[in-house]
Amino acid sequence: MSARPELGEFLQTRRARVRPEDVGLRPGADRRVAGLRREEVALLASVSVDYYVRLEQGRAGNPSVAVLNAVADALRMNQAERDHLRTLACSAPPAVPPKPTVRPQLQAMIHAMRELPAIVVDRMSNVLAWNDAATAVITNFEDPSRRNLARLYFLDDDSRTYYADWTTVAQDAVALLRRASAEYADDTELQSLVTELRAASPDFDRFWTSQEVQNRSHCPKTLNHPTAGELTFTIESLQLPGDPDQYVLTYTPATPPTAAWLNLRTAVSNPHETFTS
Repeated sequence: MSARPELGEFLQTRRARVRPEDVGLRPGADRRVAGLRREEVALLASVSVDYYVRLEQGRAGNPSVAVLNAVADALRMNQAERDHLRTLACSAPPAVPPKPTVRPQLQAMIHAMRELPAIVVDRMSNVLAWNDAATAVITNFEDPSRRNLARLYFLDDDSRTYYADWTTVAQDAVALLRRASAEYADDTELQSLVTELRAASPDFDRFWTSQEVQNRSHCPKTLNHPTAGELTFTIESLQLPGDPDQYVLTYTPATPPTAAWLNLRTAVSNPHETFTS
């Protein structure tokens, strides 16, 4: 059985970004490729050139963990990329899980966070549940058309000014979808979302082609709110042990003005301030 064909594309993009001098090799003259040559990766990973070529071509069977780790080391991959590499090296993706259902207890928990915006998302960044603070800070999730974060970032023109660092936010969203698409390669709904966004947004298509991947984690995020002004949060992503396809994202105020505005809006019970298309 062979590794999946996406493996070669991913390895080629990782190879192209590593310069010979980054890994202790002499650049040499008359280089016709960006980054490392295949034979240089093979040398660094202690595998034969023929084997590495077959690996990039998806003809290396089932690569061992040791070989994948050696290649990851040679290409200076981070943890998300290493996870992605192992996923792509599997000959068959796992079965697509059923559509996630948010437990009532989890919904009650995030609704109790009156001064802390919180949402529940799935692997496609569909918003499954939210609280009033999230509606005030992110968007009006009561509108079903706004319940996918990737669509929101790429198809809503206002998002480019609403998110102070839109490029980073958008690239992160694509990297999460790229990771999910490798984990569940047979997910037709996910494939449809990617196809839609690639056709509708040149930026999405460009980011998708770059093959960047990411695991959900924590990050800062600054928003240009239409009435509150600049709001800064730290986003925490919590994967639910009993529901591995669901993540709770919490927006913790990172500045006193942000915390003060959230306290004020809670006191006056005005949960629907948001940017709109």
